[in-house]
Amino acid sequence: MSDYFQGDFQLQSVSVMNNAVRSPSETEDSSGKLAATIAEAASDRKAGDILLLRMADVSYLADYFVMMTGYSRVQVRAIAEAIEEKVENEWQRRPLRTEGKADGSWVLQDYGDVIVHIMMPKEREFYNLEAFWIHAERISLPKSDDGGGKPT
Repeated sequence: MSDYFQGDFQLQSVSVMNNAVRSPSETEDSSGKLAATIAEAASDRKAGDILLLRMADVSYLADYFVMMTGYSRVQVRAIAEAIEEKVENEWQRRPLRTEGKADGSWVLQDYGDVIVHIMMPKEREFYNLEAFWIHAERISLPKSDDGGGKPT
């Protein structure tokens, strides 16, 4: 097994590595605002069970995950399109990668600091990412019934 690790890799703990890689708190604040923009776009397309997780303290993958449910393949794709459009208009950013749009049962959009999961109910229940990332901080979002949504 030692034959595979012949480089001069520095062995450091994850927390030390995160401090070296992570940007200042202003970046995390902008990541949070981007995640809120994504959640708002999803809410406008009637996504269900929108969950925003602050991942920075538990994973190096992203600062935030935004998870939501779409109730049909068409709705999942429409939510993905609405998120891309709103983020491009307000943040001048496109996802680095998008996966699953053709199938429409689980679309993943990677914005680097924010990762978006748009899933059908069966996929969301089966993979249960909320339980997998149980240690991540849950960020509360205003509900449209509480006056946080757009007036009709």
